[in-house]
Amino acid sequence: MSTDAGGSAAARVIETARLALRRLTTEDAAFMLGLANEPSYLRYIGDKGIRSAEDAAAYLLKGPIDSYARNGFGLYHVSLKEDDLPIGICGLVKRDGLEHPDVGFAFLPAYWSQGLAFEAASAVLDYGRETLTLHRIFAITQPDNASSIRLLQRLGLVQQGVVRMPTDDHDVLLFELGA
Repeated sequence: MSTDAGGSAAARVIETARLALRRLTTEDAAFMLGLANEPSYLRYIGDKGIRSAEDAAAYLLKGPIDSYARNGFGLYHVSLKEDDLPIGICGLVKRDGLEHPDVGFAFLPAYWSQGLAFEAASAVLDYGRETLTLHRIFAITQPDNASSIRLLQRLGLVQQGVVRMPTDDHDVLLFELGA
């Protein structure tokens, strides 16, 4: 049985035309291990030190699963509705150093350039505004991540400046929805 903050099996949180988003569970450790070690993930999101399924399970417990309990939201497992094939993660994160939650996403390269990240992130932003009643939503990205910058702009986020997160040694671009 998979475990989340409540100890129950994960249910879909958001559905779109092609995608299902649900809470991550420890049963997603193998998928997270693969995603977190993709070269693009390591370059643009960072090395989370996930080298085994056990590391991935610990990351899921301390990160997304804990966030569901603390904040009522977090990163979600994104899969294709037609076959439940996992393709990425997308959701809202409350980070130290940012006043408001930010939208985050990472997808396996095989699913890039198909509008799937836009579809998932649009749904997450709608969920954040309508269901969670969040009035401000941020996003951060590396200055050289042109694909993410384009996606954020297409989603309606506007660059507000540059910030340095407390645990980083480099600056990131800060975007805000509807600013």
